[in-house]
Amino acid sequence: MPPSSILFTLASCVFFMGLVGWISWFKTRGTVDDKDGYFLAGRGLGATFIAGSLLLTNLSAEQLIGLNGSAYGHNMSSMAWEVTAAVATIAMALIFLPKYLAGAFTTLPQFLADRFDEGVRRLSVILFMLGYGLVTIPSVLYSGSIAVMQLFDVPALTGLDYVPALIATVVIIGVTGAIYAVLGGLRAVAISDTINGIGLLIIGILIPVLGLIALGGGDFAEGLGRLTSDHPEKLDAIGSSTDPTPFGTLFTGMIFANLFYWCTNQYVIQRTLGARSLAEGQKGVLASGFFKIMVPFMMMIPGVIAYHLYGPDFATIDQAYPRLVNDLLPVYLSGFFLAVLLGAVFSSFNSLLNSAATLFALDVYAPTRKGPVDDKTLVRVAKIASVAIALFSFAVAPLLHFAEAGLWQVIRIFTGFYNIPTIAIVIVGLFTRRVPALGAKIAILFHVITYGLLRFVFDDAVTLHFIHQYALLFAAEIAIMLGVGYWKPLKQAWTFTAREEVDLTEWRFAKPLAITLFSCVIALYLLFSPLALASSGGFSAVFYSLLAVLVAANIAMWGFVRMRAFS
Repeated sequence: MPPSSILFTLASCVFFMGLVGWISWFKTRGTVDDKDGYFLAGRGLGATFIAGSLLLTNLSAEQLIGLNGSAYGHNMSSMAWEVTAAVATIAMALIFLPKYLAGAFTTLPQFLADRFDEGVRRLSVILFMLGYGLVTIPSVLYSGSIAVMQLFDVPALTGLDYVPALIATVVIIGVTGAIYAVLGGLRAVAISDTINGIGLLIIGILIPVLGLIALGGGDFAEGLGRLTSDHPEKLDAIGSSTDPTPFGTLFTGMIFANLFYWCTNQYVIQRTLGARSLAEGQKGVLASGFFKIMVPFMMMIPGVIAYHLYGPDFATIDQAYPRLVNDLLPVYLSGFFLAVLLGAVFSSFNSLLNSAATLFALDVYAPTRKGPVDDKTLVRVAKIASVAIALFSFAVAPLLHFAEAGLWQVIRIFTGFYNIPTIAIVIVGLFTRRVPALGAKIAILFHVITYGLLRFVFDDAVTLHFIHQYALLFAAEIAIMLGVGYWKPLKQAWTFTAREEVDLTEWRFAKPLAITLFSCVIALYLLFSPLALASSGGFSAVFYSLLAVLVAANIAMWGFVRMRAFS
């Protein structure tokens, strides 16, 4: 890239990022002085900001490179993590969110303290804080920085060696993200996420369109024809046992992993807890589910296009997307793309930072005080915690370079320590009334010990896929809690106390839209299967029949909804 192009790219990137920062500052002036304002955006987030923030919190540079790399090197089976997440958003909108908003909870551990006791709250906070502080925040910062360096060759642009360039990238991304999280609280995070989310959607649609034009020699239709006729096995989402995500895992542990992430993970659900009403929260959550349906087209089809254009000769599959972007994207859009990419990276980082600070202030600091703590003190403590956690992550993230071979294994292992017990105790807490805190504590300890043994002692002996292990552990922990509830039930049944700080009227289209969203999940798996795109013989009659049933059922349902609306 010539020096003039580099300068233009950097200048336009700074301009776009500065614009996002100014809009975020303008929209948050004077709104973050109290507890609700800082931690929950004043309980005033609308559907647009909730959906936009959820999109950017969940998607980052590592997904752009990793999912496209998986499609390039294998097939579409890894779309399972994204597409089936739409089902979890349905559960969040219809089951979990009404309870959370009715209880006016700020954090998930606050709900666990209300349902069980302070001991369960402390155990959950320990698991979350260890996971966020030691692994998740540094690894998001590190992997995002690696993605930026791969896409834009930062060492060549800066003239620095690899490690100094990595450190510089980590600090720039981290400082930018920390500014939003520390100074603006959740509202600034949500606003910046939404703006960057629009940019990500533009880029996510543009790259496959340009790729298909290139694949067709300048003809989009010709490129689409080649994509669907050459190497149809690349378009198969029905993963076998040797693929990255076997299809059977969709019906076992992946259900609970997605439920944890979308319904109980503090850094994801915090923006939904700041909804100005249940209806707005449901709109935002369900909209994010439809965004997840788009992910295979934005973040996996480019990988398949790269396979058609370049063949299977890359040294690593993660080189596919950076090469495609560098070849396809015009210079005048490179700065915009870099700004969007950086925005996606520090979105995940600042969301994690904001949530970790929220947990520390409300679930670690406040409960240790003898009396009530005023809002200004809580906000000040959260800001100090944010700075401390950010500085810690700046130090840890570059060190992951020297343990890169084990990075993803470490992330997978540590997440497994707290995702399944969290969703298990929340479900039991919501749907039972006499299971005591003892049951939740035993389940947490059982999971940590058993999962640790499976990962570190019997890892070579156990051949069952780790996602299937999630399902078995979930079932065992539910059984433990119900057994303890039968053995030593609470003398007085727990009753849910509704505080109703926001309007709890359900959005009238929530349930029918949830059904349509679920239909889209099924339709997407039909499309990327041997019944349709993954077949060398073309679309089968079975595909058309099943698709017709889905469409007819949705038309009938929405017709009934419309008649009821006017009756």
